[in-house]
Amino acid sequence: MKQFGKILKFELKYYFKNKVFVGVTIFLVLLIAVLMFFPRIVDAFSGNGSGETALEEDGEGKKADAKDLVMLIKAGSPEEAEAVREAFEAAFPDYDVRITEDGDRDIQEEILSENAECAFVLENMTSYTYYVDNLSMYDSNTEIADNVLQNLYRMGKMLESGMSKEQAGEIIAVQIENSSVSLGKDQMKNYWYTYIMIFALYMVILLYGQMIATNVATEKSSRAMELLITSAKPVSMMFGKVIASCLAGLAQLIAVFGCAVLFYSINREQWEDNMIIRSIFDMPVSLVVYMLVFFVLGFFIYAFLYGAIGSTASKLEDINTSVMPITMLFIIAFMVVMFSLASGNVDNTLMKVCSFVPFTSSMAMFTRIAMSTVPWYEILISVLILIGSVAGIGVISAKIYRVGVLLYGTTPKIGSILKTVWKA
Repeated sequence: MKQFGKILKFELKYYFKNKVFVGVTIFLVLLIAVLMFFPRIVDAFSGNGSGETALEEDGEGKKADAKDLVMLIKAGSPEEAEAVREAFEAAFPDYDVRITEDGDRDIQEEILSENAECAFVLENMTSYTYYVDNLSMYDSNTEIADNVLQNLYRMGKMLESGMSKEQAGEIIAVQIENSSVSLGKDQMKNYWYTYIMIFALYMVILLYGQMIATNVATEKSSRAMELLITSAKPVSMMFGKVIASCLAGLAQLIAVFGCAVLFYSINREQWEDNMIIRSIFDMPVSLVVYMLVFFVLGFFIYAFLYGAIGSTASKLEDINTSVMPITMLFIIAFMVVMFSLASGNVDNTLMKVCSFVPFTSSMAMFTRIAMSTVPWYEILISVLILIGSVAGIGVISAKIYRVGVLLYGTTPKIGSILKTVWKA
């Protein structure tokens, strides 16, 4: 236990004094700060810190809402143009809707000179041309205009058939009411924070697993490992390195996500209308606990494997080739979870199987817990399998570590390593 404590302390100092580790952590915290304070930054540069619509004096001395975006409307008769203008003003509250009698070329010049944002030139109530300078992929003006003109056309036909304007308006204004009741998990609400947690787990395991393998190979190439192995038990060394890297990873995640929660609480009002951001920070506490459990256990399994493989490499140049099978296994597990998450069917047969396989369950079972209803006994079985696998893989990795210390020259094959471990 004393040996384990010394190794754990030594490895933790290595991480917290590592400039790359500290630099990446600070960079991520600053990036999160910029993202969370982005609405305030935009308001500061736009000169509208209060977030309210600016007011300006009109020609008659009255205050009116300042609208920077001008929308031009050209229709047939003046009565038709006025009806369209009123309807468009209600449908496009961010635009200053104006009637124009200019020709198509003049309208295009107005848009190109940035005097107007866009224009609708109506041939009749069912056909129009939409003019805009740069058509954004998020431009929904034509969809809104289609609904507005459709309602106007229907009302006109109803009035022609003898209905009163009030009757026609009541028919068009009828709204279809609906409500959704989720008896299980709301996948749309849970999607984003599940995605972020899985991606964070993916990045941490790959980053720290590679660091563990590199550190072990460095010690071996400098012959420092031979001295260490004579003064400490392989199990103490392996568990000390892996637990230290896990604690460092957790500290980094807590720093980043803790700052994100703090910055979000400061800017909560600015993000009130953003459903995605709100859903991320409304993650239930129980899910955070599950995330930590599966993160730690999943990390241990891959960290032990990376450490064991790193001990068999004779040169640092061989690390990437040696750990490739483990990396590919983890990437495949990640892709299975991501495809299932994107499809919305997280309870498919493959995901259920992966929920009980130690190499994939840390991500698969957590995703199922977050996105569906999983029986408690399945969660318990998955956790117990992971705990048993961590202990077993940890002991085997320590034996490989002990054998790998004395293996130099050509990288040994897996079969010969396991054979040596079995005899040891």
